[in-house]
Amino acid sequence: MKSAPRVTPADRSPPGNDHAADATSARRVLATEIAGLQALQAALGDDFGRALDILESGDRVIVSGMGKSGHVGRKIAATLASTGTPAYFVHPAEASHGDLGMIASSDVVLALSNSGETSELSGLLWYAKRFGIRLVAITSGAESNLAQAADVALVLPGVPEACPMGLAPTTSTTMTLALGDAIAIALLERKGFTPARFGDFHPGGRLGQRLVKVADLMHVGKEVPAVSPDTSMAEALIEMSARSFGCVAVIDPDRRLLGIITDGDLRRHMNAGLLSQTASEIMTARPKTIAAEALAAEAVRIMNATGKGITSLFVVGDDDRLVGLVHVHDCLRAGVA
Repeated sequence: MKSAPRVTPADRSPPGNDHAADATSARRVLATEIAGLQALQAALGDDFGRALDILESGDRVIVSGMGKSGHVGRKIAATLASTGTPAYFVHPAEASHGDLGMIASSDVVLALSNSGETSELSGLLWYAKRFGIRLVAITSGAESNLAQAADVALVLPGVPEACPMGLAPTTSTTMTLALGDAIAIALLERKGFTPARFGDFHPGGRLGQRLVKVADLMHVGKEVPAVSPDTSMAEALIEMSARSFGCVAVIDPDRRLLGIITDGDLRRHMNAGLLSQTASEIMTARPKTIAAEALAAEAVRIMNATGKGITSLFVVGDDDRLVGLVHVHDCLRAGVA
């Protein structure tokens, strides 16, 4: 029996499609939305800072919106939460059926509605007014009920939607989403939010791997090969072989790192008298080091940047005191590369 001919995606395309016209349409959409973002950027004023004052003042930011604004609101709440501003999304219709109980008087509300007349938000607005909950609005309707009810209204500029019929929310949702990002990052910068703190909220996945610290991976104590400057090379080799890192630290009595002996140093000094020499005579002074609080990705970058096949870095603390060792294999096992 003959097998059926294989059908490719190109074969399934209806005849007569004008791909050039498709690309033109896409460029028009992008150009319209870019123009909207540029208008939004130009329109930002003191109201933005006053909105941040309110959003920063609450225990949590309650984000709410209906339809497309709701989808955007969920993303804004997630971005706020991941950048140090406790936030969650409350569906406005569900709010009027009991979920208003999730909102405390110490919270603040960020309400999204392009028109500003979304009926499902009315219960939330009433609740905020009754219990003195401060409200920030994002809307295109400067004179809308939502804008009038808000303590601060961030009004989107009046630019056309990218939809040729002017109906599907496109430019307006892009501006709202971008404004939400601007709010989250501005609050992040106000609070001095650090990469380490960001890592606390992102322990999983590729992002979590990038935020692993050297302190999380390094070897410490007796696992770290180390000798004194006057140690014979015969003893230094024993210490180096016992730890299997291909190197040994040379430290003073206060554990200050003076130098390093690597396999490469041994090859460069290979002669009949090698074993009778001391560690200080063979070591390379001022080796590359890293701090325990540095990101493991930075350790990998340093090891790769030398171009000399470095596979380990000694970890030092105050006054160059040796505190540990991180090996490239430790980083690779943690997914840091």
